[in-house]
Amino acid sequence: MRLSVDNIDIEIAAGATVLDAVRAAGAVVPTLCYDERLTPQGSCRVCLISVRGRAMPACTTPAADGMEIHTDDDTARRSARLALELLVSQLPARALDIPAERSELVRACQHFGLTSTRFDGATRNAGVDHSHPYVKLDRDLCIACNRCVRMCAEVQGTFALSLAGRGFGTVVVAGTGGPWVSSPCVACGGCVDTCPSGALSEPGLADPRPIDRTTTTTCGYCGVGCTLRVHVRDEAVAAITPGHDGPVNRGHACVKGRFAHAFTRSRERLTTPLIRDGGRDSPLRPASWQEALTVAATRLAAIRDHHGPEAIGMISSARATNEENYLAQKFARTVLGTNNIDNCSRLCHAPSAVGLAAAFGYAGGTNSVDDLDDTDCILIAGANPTEAHPVIGARIKQLVLRGARLIVIDPRRIDLAEMADVHVQARPGSNVAVFNGIARVLLDEGYADQDFLRTRASGLAELTTLLADYPPEHAARLAGITSETLVEAARLYGKARRPAVVYGLGITEHAHGTDGVRTLANLAILKGAVGTPGCCGILSMRGQNNVQGASDMGALPDMLPGYQHVTDAGVRARFNRAWQAEVPVRPGLRILDMFASAIAGRVRAMYVIGEDIAQTDPDSGNVRRALAACDLVINHDLFLSATAEHADVVFPAVPFLEKDGTFVNFDRRIQRVRPALDPPGQARSDFDILHLLARAMGADLGCPTPADAMAECATLTPTFAGISHARLDRDGPLHWPCRSPDQPGEGRLYLDSFATPDGRAALAARPYLPPGEQPDTTFPYLLITGRRLVHYNSGSMSRRTPNHQLRPHEVLDLHPDDAARLGLADGDLVDVASRRAAVTFPVHLTDTIAPGQLFTAFNFPDTPTNALTSDASDSETGCPEYKITAVSLSPADLATSPNLTAQG
Repeated sequence: MRLSVDNIDIEIAAGATVLDAVRAAGAVVPTLCYDERLTPQGSCRVCLISVRGRAMPACTTPAADGMEIHTDDDTARRSARLALELLVSQLPARALDIPAERSELVRACQHFGLTSTRFDGATRNAGVDHSHPYVKLDRDLCIACNRCVRMCAEVQGTFALSLAGRGFGTVVVAGTGGPWVSSPCVACGGCVDTCPSGALSEPGLADPRPIDRTTTTTCGYCGVGCTLRVHVRDEAVAAITPGHDGPVNRGHACVKGRFAHAFTRSRERLTTPLIRDGGRDSPLRPASWQEALTVAATRLAAIRDHHGPEAIGMISSARATNEENYLAQKFARTVLGTNNIDNCSRLCHAPSAVGLAAAFGYAGGTNSVDDLDDTDCILIAGANPTEAHPVIGARIKQLVLRGARLIVIDPRRIDLAEMADVHVQARPGSNVAVFNGIARVLLDEGYADQDFLRTRASGLAELTTLLADYPPEHAARLAGITSETLVEAARLYGKARRPAVVYGLGITEHAHGTDGVRTLANLAILKGAVGTPGCCGILSMRGQNNVQGASDMGALPDMLPGYQHVTDAGVRARFNRAWQAEVPVRPGLRILDMFASAIAGRVRAMYVIGEDIAQTDPDSGNVRRALAACDLVINHDLFLSATAEHADVVFPAVPFLEKDGTFVNFDRRIQRVRPALDPPGQARSDFDILHLLARAMGADLGCPTPADAMAECATLTPTFAGISHARLDRDGPLHWPCRSPDQPGEGRLYLDSFATPDGRAALAARPYLPPGEQPDTTFPYLLITGRRLVHYNSGSMSRRTPNHQLRPHEVLDLHPDDAARLGLADGDLVDVASRRAAVTFPVHLTDTIAPGQLFTAFNFPDTPTNALTSDASDSETGCPEYKITAVSLSPADLATSPNLTAQG
């Protein structure tokens, strides 16, 4: 459309509003009730403009071809100013004392030259609610614009806020009007971010002192990859706000990314290297960098030279940048001389990498998260996005509220199950049976895309033969559900035009996790919902911020960067030439194999970067035995973790807020990470530590900066050939594969061909097999482990923030029927015993868990959940079976319980 704004001709897309046109023309019209993330409301009347002599609200008036818009019309301007003046008359004078950059109300007053009001009226004295550690309410500054309420409903999907009262007394309330901290608010910060008047604020922005600098970076918590703006005052984080231009989060965030940054200034941060003088029985003591590097280099070299390179195991980090992971695997292969390098994707999404690569060609999700906008049906399997990936959980809620159908396959009644059309509450470990049963219905009832199967898929005959054994009735019996539920889910998915699959660790962390991924991929292939125009494909929700990138960069025992096989002589030759070193021929050890080899005496040194394996890895008692068996343990971390307490040398590392580099999120999007803070004391990045240690061992890793490391990786890895820091800084995030500097990345894969050997999507005929660990009369309950909203992984960062006030200790979710049989009330202590250990938890009674099943997380070291979990693992990838542990329950005896600190 062509129209004019203040006599300036502009062209604007159909469907735009007058406000869009005004801003496109570079004119300024203030707003108070408008937020580009929300449905326009047009209630404040501050954005009045003139069209043909009539005053109209710019935010709700549709633009039309040939329209003549005037922002300087006297009548419209006087009316808007009057509306603003009446609004200000109800507020205390301090409302206009807020710095203009933090108050749209103050900026609107400045626009109209309004410094006082002609009207005298009553003012509120409703007080404040500062009960919440992050969200601070000043009721007297509330202008009842409804933005916070709409943000909570339309963007977050929590519906925790409402306007209460009438007329002049109208004010926002959370929940039923009690203390904010006791409400259903999930602390996403959306209400604070959108508030135009300062009624809702947070501690760092309530301070009127100016911000010194702001840095745009990528969140270092989960794998969503939210764009954040870090505001620094006096060399500390004052606040973090979501980037409104963030391609993934679109101006939204969660309680961790938005608020959980106080760990950066924790007094427990490691700021100097630590070493031991007299073996493991001696204490760790501070040391200079030169002394610590000399100890580490001398002892590493001695073990390598005396016992051979295979006597060293290295675990890289999903919290580290791509460039640091690239450098770590290069260090292992060229300085240590071993392929014994792995990362924590082994423990979570290794079945995704293997399963998706076998089905489609690449070890990542098939589509961009942007494609979710076009889906008409979402199948969520083994994922709890509203807690583990809150921004994506909120996006899914938005889609469902707009009409998308929802299928949830999960043993728990998670938050999204409440919104689902069908909840398939299958028993843990039955994923393959469920997916085979759905596939059988898709084929039997004509929902499969036969043209796609004929021209672009393979393996249909073998799958059809296998599915003869999985009629819905049998599959449902294996899963502990009704056949009607299974068929209903299959038909809903089958009827969808653009179905999307979103899955998580509830699929992969099983003894047959790769089978779970393959049989889930079958559903998308049968529907032709991957590799086709308009498809929505499969998204694997990655747990940690860079768990995708750590594997992409080659921190794997059998793969070089870009998933190039270490056994391929041509690939090795290319790396050998570039690195001027010989890449070892034989694949190295996986993480669990490293532990077994250490206990057996074959691995003599462990080098662990940024992972607390003694808390987060399965059967943690076994992990501790492995560390104790090693002659040398080296660790990088922010804090003295359980793993660091077993180390001989500890190097003080830095978090994402102090790093330069890139992360890869769950949809293969490579995004920049920029340092907002200087490291405290002598702490250094993993990148710098690896360089220093290599130099101490007489080696030069090259690529002196993170940008150089990415550039070197791009020259050796075809899928990253078009990636560079300069391009990311100029053009923004890019998906891999990105094969040259003049090509865009591929968000939606396989439109022309699948990257499999025959170019076809590969269906997999995988039978249901029972879990690796089974309950019995001694251990009759099934323990499921997973994530909680406010804490992250081991909790080392989030527990050192006010998030700890929101969840100060771990609990065991228990069904009320089981509690009644055991004589337990909410909050009572219970001893949970597995075949390996016993841990004491306070119980939380909830019917979101099925009878006979339990749920807890692993964020607190005083409730060491992973002491319980088993060493059963996926045979194809070595991924542990975190999701199923057979346990017994008994009321705790306060005199003998293993960890009474679980009371919190």
